[in-house]
Amino acid sequence: MTCPVGPPHHSGPQLKLPMRKLPTISGKKLIAALKRDGFIEVRQKGSHVSLQKITPGRTYKTIVPLHRELAKGTLLDILQQTELEKDDLIELL
Repeated sequence: MTCPVGPPHHSGPQLKLPMRKLPTISGKKLIAALKRDGFIEVRQKGSHVSLQKITPGRTYKTIVPLHRELAKGTLLDILQQTELEKDDLIELL
């Protein structure tokens, strides 16, 4: 008996590129990378630094903890807030 599922959905040929691993970095190193991308330090409260980048279409804001090693989830959240890809971050480091 076959399953009543249609053909696989493909939008065309796709090139499979290897995914780069997310680097393990400190908060200070991430702040330096974000500054190279145009972010500025807005303020610091304790061990957390607020950064922002103003573009014509949008203002990006994020908070970076000054930890020796950022948790992967924290780093992914910051990348999402800043709309940076992993590869962009690696280039900025």
